[in-house]
Amino acid sequence: MGTPSYLAAGLVLSQGAAFSALVEELQRDLRSLGYGTGPFDGIYGSGTTQAVQALQFDLLNNTGASSAGDGNAPVAVQSYNSGRVTAVTGVVDQGTAAAIAAMLADPAFPRLPSSANPASDNQAALAALGQLQGPAVPLPFLMAILEQESGCRHYHVPAAGDSDSYITAGMDRNDPAHPYAITSRGFGIGQYTLFHHPPTAAEVAGVIADPVSNVSQTIAGLSDKFHHFVNGATADTQAADRLAEAGAGPLRTCRYPTGDARCMSDCAQCMSNAGVTNIVAGVTPLYAGCAETYAGTQYHGGSYKGVPVRANLGCDWAYAVRRYNGSGVNSYDYQAEVLQRMAAG
Repeated sequence: MGTPSYLAAGLVLSQGAAFSALVEELQRDLRSLGYGTGPFDGIYGSGTTQAVQALQFDLLNNTGASSAGDGNAPVAVQSYNSGRVTAVTGVVDQGTAAAIAAMLADPAFPRLPSSANPASDNQAALAALGQLQGPAVPLPFLMAILEQESGCRHYHVPAAGDSDSYITAGMDRNDPAHPYAITSRGFGIGQYTLFHHPPTAAEVAGVIADPVSNVSQTIAGLSDKFHHFVNGATADTQAADRLAEAGAGPLRTCRYPTGDARCMSDCAQCMSNAGVTNIVAGVTPLYAGCAETYAGTQYHGGSYKGVPVRANLGCDWAYAVRRYNGSGVNSYDYQAEVLQRMAAG
């Protein structure tokens, strides 16, 4: 990879500058290194500033260690700093530009994959998923999660004024003490999540780039939440909404028995039969008897119309969907949004 054009004596790029091909090149480089989410529009706006801040934070702090036990990164982002960056500014001065150039030049720092034909590759990914034989989770729930996570797009499809065709990426910033830090990244159609950065070359080739392998992680994760985090023996392994609405009895895989053609597949009809409820942020309790209500957050609006009544579904997959997203208030919003998608077809 050649030297970035923005690595030039005296050049400084910052928010508010007019359109520039140099900014568009910077946006592409930040995206390939796992810091930006696009677009590539040549405008140094808040999104580009946020990406540069995350990069600078890592140049100062990222040792390659994971925050959640998923293994270490292949390199420490800190190692590319060499004293060039001393503060998180959101401004690309020549110290930051030189650090980016060093990262781009090092083959040990894996780049995220992009596609020459993202729309076609996305269709191929969905076709491949349709050929999955007997997934361990209901396919309608799985597809609703994929729509929620990535819009069922493995790669970003370019639009007018934006040439981004990199892998779909989502970034969480959940550390109040370090607001610039990206705490986790999700990649691809199933938003395969990593808590270390950068990913290893094996993770890029084997899970991030391959949509079937990517979705297999979603299937495994949802199945694990269903079997171990819905009616477990401890508070950490239970779903409070399920306990309030269905008790602590055996897990309910489906209202239809194994062998019935509708088993784990006729979810749309079950959604229709369940009836709907409207959820109002700050008013609707998370479940009957709960003092906490739905609430708007940085990720969710908190109010939802026409949500199927989960207590009437006759299975425990809705509770597993919530636990797939965690256990806090965001997980209830996530659950409501997935059920909304399923009701809408």
